[in-house]
Amino acid sequence: MADKAIRRPEKALSSRFVDTVDKPGKYFDGGGSGLFVLVKKNGTKFFVQRLTINGSRIEIGLGSVSATKLHLAREAAADNKRLARQGIDPRKKTNTDGRVPNFAEASEAFLKFKMKEFSNAKHRAQWTSTLQNHAFPKIGKLSVDVITVNDIQALLQPIWFEKTETASRLRQRIEAILDWAKIKGYRSGENPAIWRGNLSGLLPRPSKIANKKHFPAIPVGSAAKWWADLQMRDGVGAQALAFLTLCASRSGEVRQMTWDQLDLFDEEKAAEKGYLGLWTIPAPVMKMRRVHRVPISRAAKKILLQRRSMTNGSLVFPSRLGSQLSDMTMSQLMRRMNEANQKKDLSDYLDEESKKPGVPHGLRSTFRNWAAEHGFPNEMAEIQLAHKVGSETTQAYLRTDLLAARANMLERWSAFLKGDPL
Repeated sequence: MADKAIRRPEKALSSRFVDTVDKPGKYFDGGGSGLFVLVKKNGTKFFVQRLTINGSRIEIGLGSVSATKLHLAREAAADNKRLARQGIDPRKKTNTDGRVPNFAEASEAFLKFKMKEFSNAKHRAQWTSTLQNHAFPKIGKLSVDVITVNDIQALLQPIWFEKTETASRLRQRIEAILDWAKIKGYRSGENPAIWRGNLSGLLPRPSKIANKKHFPAIPVGSAAKWWADLQMRDGVGAQALAFLTLCASRSGEVRQMTWDQLDLFDEEKAAEKGYLGLWTIPAPVMKMRRVHRVPISRAAKKILLQRRSMTNGSLVFPSRLGSQLSDMTMSQLMRRMNEANQKKDLSDYLDEESKKPGVPHGLRSTFRNWAAEHGFPNEMAEIQLAHKVGSETTQAYLRTDLLAARANMLERWSAFLKGDPL
């Protein structure tokens, strides 16, 4: 039954449990705050708090699980309970001057703490730019308590088909801000920016209309030639690009790499493990915000040993000034390589579909295509790319990241690049 309460008086909820639970019901948090996760029959999940004020029991919605972190729901629940003890109904809170904020003001207050979650300056800029360009002109001056689903549809509709990915992210950001406003007591009722059972009835599903833009990739057939060209290039940017290629990593992961993330094995341990070292990338650096482990191949270890003899700072690939390498360094290097190649009337560094020059992120596609063509399991290649594998249930039961098998795959990838496939 959807309204059946599943109490956990001694055990607090965990973020993992909140993200993965799908059985309809009410799952209470520990600590006596009255906080629980409500899972509806249609799969939607919300944070709700049960309180008693002046002898009357009430329930307060604290936002959807998709847009609200567990720790924020707990903070709001603690604030509400303090007010309830004073006989104050938390649902009637307003800001300090007695006025409900408009959407632009609520966004500013929300972003003060939200920005702390982002390690990437680009993500911070994207959050603010999408709101300023698309949301504020339409709903920026509206009080958060009067914004309706029709308002959200009206601002999304003009960009839903032409800029589907941007529109989809904008919807998620608006949902998060309005959830925050609800937690703060500035609005009540269902969030008008929720997708399922709400906007899903007014707008087509993004996956059905989005034209996915793929990063231009070096063709698999040209990868060995491109790699040989890269080996002729000097400098930290060339070394970083080579390491990125060998590990099929993202630019930010390589540019932010520090020596304390690396464990280069001695011969005995390498023989035991089946690979030469391990690169453990912390969750804040990763796009999926979870720790990712990468086995080190012979070619990758050679680059690391060269870097160790050339730098004594914490960064493996620092700029000349010792700071983090610019995200343009590797891109510009690939651009110069392509321009030199085209001067010879050659186009084998161009993406086969778009006919645009390959870029660093596109090298991940080159690797992925190579892995598929050479019979490596889909799960193995996807794990190497730090992508989600399978459904939430599959992820919950998948307790291995196949390090030894991936190490063998990366050795064969390295050999392929050198033109000497194993």
